[in-house]
Amino acid sequence: MNFIKREQLDFLDWEFGVFFHFGIRTFNEGHKDWDMKPMELSSFNPTEFDCDDWIKTVYEAGAKYAVLVCKHHDGFANWPSQYTEYSVKNTPWKNGKGDVVQEYVDACRKYNIKVGLYYSPAQFGSVQMNGKEYDDYFINQIRELLTNYGKIDYLWFDGCGSENHQYDTNRIIKEIRKCQPEILIFNMWDPDTRWIGNEAGVADIPNKLTVDALDFSINNEIKDLLDEPRFLPAECDCRMRSENWFFSENDAHTVKSLDELMGLYYYSVGRGSNLLINIGPDRRGKLPEEDKKALLQFGEKIRENFSGNIQCDIVSNDKITTISFDTQLINHVVISEKITIGDEIESFEIKAYPVPYGPAITVYKGTTIGHKAICFFPTIKTNKIDIICDKNKAINVELKYIPQYRQ
Repeated sequence: MNFIKREQLDFLDWEFGVFFHFGIRTFNEGHKDWDMKPMELSSFNPTEFDCDDWIKTVYEAGAKYAVLVCKHHDGFANWPSQYTEYSVKNTPWKNGKGDVVQEYVDACRKYNIKVGLYYSPAQFGSVQMNGKEYDDYFINQIRELLTNYGKIDYLWFDGCGSENHQYDTNRIIKEIRKCQPEILIFNMWDPDTRWIGNEAGVADIPNKLTVDALDFSINNEIKDLLDEPRFLPAECDCRMRSENWFFSENDAHTVKSLDELMGLYYYSVGRGSNLLINIGPDRRGKLPEEDKKALLQFGEKIRENFSGNIQCDIVSNDKITTISFDTQLINHVVISEKITIGDEIESFEIKAYPVPYGPAITVYKGTTIGHKAICFFPTIKTNKIDIICDKNKAINVELKYIPQYRQ
């Protein structure tokens, strides 16, 4: 297994982030990925652009990181790139003097949000893919993004469109690591994190942190085999609206309900992965009110559900971890695994001792634990629980907290 980086463990602590799909496609309703239709530079003009409010909303929702689309498949650069004319520098916005990436990075730093940049390796339109010339273009643009905006925490590569294209990956990765030695790379070539394999925001179980293959693209169901098992935390991405990544005037009715968002949280963060929820800022350059409201309600509900943690006494050995507390109703137990050398636990169960008396009963059975397992079960009155793991690994279990009971 590969060496586990401190930055990978930090990534798992971020837990919840917000994706922003914004660019020239925002201003061209009805376009789809790879439809090859032109989008004129004159259309890009977000006259009320307010990236500060985007990131303030991220902060208020309790998310720890954000990811901005810098260049999507259409090739439009959200910064004044020297290597293409198809960028903000040739649009009406701020008379060609604007820089979406700069304003985004500045806002992230203001609110202490980790900075993620999305870049689509593949594209159609202004530059065609043809070997070294394209690799040069690719590297030059990545170098701009990684040297002109200070420390970048996360580089998000989209595999869609690259299924049959050969890149000089060694050269590309070498340049990235040279520009930003501590950066995390999503899912491709020399990854530090991995895609969960769907765009629904959910992880299956078991959900191992150490894997030997990667899901590459929604267009390719065959996994990419790794040379050796690697420690690769997973990220579950999804859309706040059901139909589009970029803003549309026609799908506000599909904004996810609070109940669905909480379900995604349990199926992602609750299964040891990160959750990345996309919002498409509108043509003003602002967050749509429906999406903003949903995100803030989601953050408040997370805080409500996992606050008021009860005081516990813990005793552990290889076979069992026993947790004692004052008698009360509980329906959540949140645990983690000591993962500095990888994840080893493959199954566990939680037993509760019913009050007023009786032997322990099983209230929850799980598979992997990893960074975090949110164990939710029917409410029971108890004052003691046992956590029992396979392979006598209970000593590796850490109680994060038991939140106070809520209906």
